Amino acid sequence: MIRKAYCKILFCNSKIIYNLNMVKIAQKGNKVLHQKAEEVPIDEIKSVKIKNLVAKMKETLMTMDDGVAIAAPQICTPLKVFIALDDFLKQSPPSLSSGRSEKNGKKSAAKISVFINPKIIKKSAKKTLVHEGCLSVAGIFGYINRSDKVTLEAYDENGKKITRGASGLAAQIFQHEVDHLEGKLFTDNAINLKEIK
Repeated sequence: MIRKAYCKILFCNSKIIYNLNMVKIAQKGNKVLHQKAEEVPIDEIKSVKIKNLVAKMKETLMTMDDGVAIAAPQICTPLKVFIALDDFLKQSPPSLSSGRSEKNGKKSAAKISVFINPKIIKKSAKKTLVHEGCLSVAGIFGYINRSDKVTLEAYDENGKKITRGASGLAAQIFQHEVDHLEGKLFTDNAINLKEIK
């Protein structure tokens, strides 16, 4: 999910874009985005394979100026894992220009939450039409109905089971990222789609 209508992209083909650090972001049309991701076996959560995946996801998210969260399928790995910047999961998220700070010309690491095998176990009946964009649908924005509140169950990167309630932007992020893990893009159900260059 992205937070503003600008993304520094070096070059692109129809199925993958590369950011300035040459990190691949799968684009709409890439089959990995349109299939259900596989669950991570519980005994593999603390494995080197998953630690490396999470590290790559964190690196990717931190190199995207406007990203607030990313799911494993977006980096061409069909596993049920997503990460999100903690600042945007708070009840009072920061302004769109914050979330990361520059230090000596390099981005400093922000706190990031990891969600493995996430499931939304509860959704509010009340929904709101919210504005959304996605790193995997570069330059396209639209409106989608999202539940105002959700409860998410997942494992963290240490294998600890967590249950987390969310409302507002955090609930929107959880729904957007879980959709990725189910092979759905926000554009599948969005209205008033517009291209912003």
